[in-house]
Amino acid sequence: MKERLDVLMVNRGLAQSREKAKAIIMSGIVYVDGQKEDKAGSSFEDTVQIEVRGHTLAYVSRGGLKLEKAMTHFGVRLEGKVCMDVGASTGGFTDCMLQNGAVKVYSVDVGHGQLDWKLRNDPRVVCMEKTNIRYVKPEDIGEQLDFASIDVSFISLTKVLGPVKALLKKDGQIVCLIKPQFEAGREKVGKKGVVREKSTHLEVIRMVMDFAESLGFEALNLEFSPIKGPEGNIEYLLYLQNRPEGYESRGAGEIRPEQVVEEAHRSL
Repeated sequence: MKERLDVLMVNRGLAQSREKAKAIIMSGIVYVDGQKEDKAGSSFEDTVQIEVRGHTLAYVSRGGLKLEKAMTHFGVRLEGKVCMDVGASTGGFTDCMLQNGAVKVYSVDVGHGQLDWKLRNDPRVVCMEKTNIRYVKPEDIGEQLDFASIDVSFISLTKVLGPVKALLKKDGQIVCLIKPQFEAGREKVGKKGVVREKSTHLEVIRMVMDFAESLGFEALNLEFSPIKGPEGNIEYLLYLQNRPEGYESRGAGEIRPEQVVEEAHRSL
């Protein structure tokens, strides 16, 4: 009888859950009868040989790899910080924050039952499921945030950045994921919701940066995400700093979105 690859991996003890199996498969280190397989939904007979060649993910989901790249490239330090993971889902970003020294993480998601059991039971994690970040007020959490990450779908960052800013300390920081498919006009989104045009990517990045700066943020840096979205969309990591009165620029240098977009299309 045939079974999905992610299910086979869980059944054989190669992954703790289907979500983790999917992340391992998509990282390109799973081989079925000697052939590399990167699609979790591919079906195989339960007699096939499955090998995991290399190290499995350090986080509960591949989302952690996105924040890991941001922290490495932007020099983000989270030791002793109070953080929020907006659009937490399984908790890849939350896991990455904790592994990098965060003392508390508010894990916010409109869905429910998705946060990994390990994180759900971690005393440093406040699970805020069935929660729309647009309606979260400072009094709901009772303290100000040092840092927040934003990885949301089916909504523009222009709807989310303001509510998150209201929760930050005066010098708080954000790493947000720019997803062209949810920022561009419908006429610019192709089949299966994929945005391929470099010009559209550039337009979207500039729009989000301009909007963030209009709210009182300084855009410190920009990079492309190391992994594509589920349908193959290239996504971008934007690093923002709250800009209180009297704030002096950190002098991160001029961001060049054109170079980042070109490099993303070359590399991914």
